[in-house]
Amino acid sequence: MEKRYGLPVAIAMVVGTVIGSGVFFKAETVLNKTGGNMMLGIAAWLIVGLVMIICSYAFGIVAGHYDGAEGLVGFARASCGGTYSYYVGWFMTTVYYPSLTAVLCWLPARYFGVLVGWDDPTSGPVMALSVGFLAVTYAMNALAPKLAGKFQLSTTVIKLVPLALMAVVGTVAGLTNGQINYNFANVVNPEIAPSAGLFAAVVALSFAYEGWICATAIGTELKDSKRNLPKALILGAFVVVVVYVLYYIGLSGAIDSATMMQGGQAGAKMAFQNIFGQVGGVAIFVFVVVSCWGTCNGLMMGVTRGMYDLATEDNEKLAMFRSVDRYTQMPTNSSVFGLLVTGLWLVYFYGANLTSGWFGPFNFDSSELPIITLYAMYIPIFIVLMKQKELSGFKRTVVPIMAILCCLFMVFATIYAYRMKVVFYLIVFAVIMAIGALLKGKKKA
Repeated sequence: MEKRYGLPVAIAMVVGTVIGSGVFFKAETVLNKTGGNMMLGIAAWLIVGLVMIICSYAFGIVAGHYDGAEGLVGFARASCGGTYSYYVGWFMTTVYYPSLTAVLCWLPARYFGVLVGWDDPTSGPVMALSVGFLAVTYAMNALAPKLAGKFQLSTTVIKLVPLALMAVVGTVAGLTNGQINYNFANVVNPEIAPSAGLFAAVVALSFAYEGWICATAIGTELKDSKRNLPKALILGAFVVVVVYVLYYIGLSGAIDSATMMQGGQAGAKMAFQNIFGQVGGVAIFVFVVVSCWGTCNGLMMGVTRGMYDLATEDNEKLAMFRSVDRYTQMPTNSSVFGLLVTGLWLVYFYGANLTSGWFGPFNFDSSELPIITLYAMYIPIFIVLMKQKELSGFKRTVVPIMAILCCLFMVFATIYAYRMKVVFYLIVFAVIMAIGALLKGKKKA
């Protein structure tokens, strides 16, 4: 493909795909997980940011080594073969993309509910609006993909507005009125053990830092990709970490931790209103709603194309997903499949995370555990990278070893934080992967 993109575009793609909704959604979660311990919270933001930087740099090396491969599935195919790449693609199509998209259909609905006074995050209006966001976002991607692309570009700019304003103005105000010093000096719930709080916060923040792997998809279109893609991944990751930490500090200057923890998603609105006034806070919070919707749109792009990507392998069992509409140039059957699976995950998210729990021991956080599974799937790719003798010693040994350790740390943090819930999640994961095995079939000779 044409080498059309330079380093600035690649950096912008990393920043744009990562920053969006998780920073708003998980800031309050981090406070609750750590008991309002600000230093512990910042440590969690920095640790997951470091994991992102190391793993993204490792994938930059992978992208440069396997010239022509695009995205995670392409790297899995080039390094570990077609069978492994199929299962990675099946997981992303049936679990990763749709489960996160379901959460991201609820988030803009929830934040809109905060704007208009719907206090209950599980109320009928909020859930109906969640379905509305799902339907509209699907229609935009399946029927007007060019419009979806323009919408994604515009929301990338919009999403930085509330973060930058809170980071700067909130920090200045908090230092002036002493709110930051108060929040850092006072732990709301000191009974939470630091180790338990830190690991729980790390797992929660995996959602906020996710999305950087999508930037590797433009590797074949990037000028001098062997040099520029690793640079873009590292520089983009640094930008994300700095923005996140400064926003978190600015937030502490706008509202006391106890109020933020009790307020849930409404706490962010209160913080903006404390700094920018009633009208200004509401106006800026509208940007938060649009930002979350933009992230939902970005993931919907993956949802609609998932089965089509799997069906391009010569598999007759998935042949129906190869069809492309001649008017929209979109894979219609793949899009419908993605919509249905996302709808099921939205029902699961409501039943498992927003109610007392419909699924008994099989209730787990669908905004976090699928992401950690992906970190485990990175490990074989990094192991194969260590066997590439044509790479320099640093790129062949140091970087992949550090990346593997980062992935293992994320997996350990998840097991430490969730205990038995991980087992029940893995049962669900195994069932879904077994269905994928039945549909894999054999390639035609």
